Amino acid sequence: MLKQRLASGQPVLGTFIKTPHPHVVEVLASSGLDCICLDAEHAPFDRRDLDLCIMAARAGSLATLVRTQTSSAHDILSALDCGADGIVVPHVRSAAEARAIVAGSHYGAAGAVATRGYAGSSRAAGYGLRSIQDHMRASAERTVVVVQIEDIEALDNIDEIAAVDGIDALFVGRIDLTVALGCSSPDDPPVIAAVQRILDAARKANRPCGLFTPRPADVPMWREQGASLFLLGSDHGFLRSGAQQLRSHSGLD
Repeated sequence: MLKQRLASGQPVLGTFIKTPHPHVVEVLASSGLDCICLDAEHAPFDRRDLDLCIMAARAGSLATLVRTQTSSAHDILSALDCGADGIVVPHVRSAAEARAIVAGSHYGAAGAVATRGYAGSSRAAGYGLRSIQDHMRASAERTVVVVQIEDIEALDNIDEIAAVDGIDALFVGRIDLTVALGCSSPDDPPVIAAVQRILDAARKANRPCGLFTPRPADVPMWREQGASLFLLGSDHGFLRSGAQQLRSHSGLD
């Protein structure tokens, strides 16, 4: 299970899905990836698209994260009720925001703070086959909460964010960090220093941390520095690089 694999510190490799169609997910389910991340923040996924793509992923036993459009309880609920294994929430800037995200992702025990609405009719609940107790237990065991760090405010509050109970991992939004820091490349020294600062905060809080890197060859270097969740490339990138490779290898130029 993805949640347990993350917690153990094992490396997890996935990619972003930008095309809202289940066929893309169905094909990638046989690719050997550990997970995919449906990118509802930057691609045109509505709830129906999420539903179909998550259904295809579950049919292929492929763990699925959803990068939500916002941190709202509505967006979190949509992804998790459709049966996603977890969420990646963009632009988390404070510990208070992180706590609200955790609350919206889980059903609380008696007296606990939680804002996720319950429905036994969802795919996540087995379309009514699970009891309330069974579904709540399964959800707690499965649901992955990843908060994305990509703003100056988040860097200022990174130790407090990393310490929030219920977060399963931090994720470095390296490109947005590049823009936020006024840099022109994700390899500029201020960006690298910010990434290392986030990794250090995650390590101090005993929290897994993930990141995007434009070069897969850099993964061993970041792995040595403590990163374990790698969401690299996208289906769009695979299409383009495959077509370019075909052209190059065809000998027709």
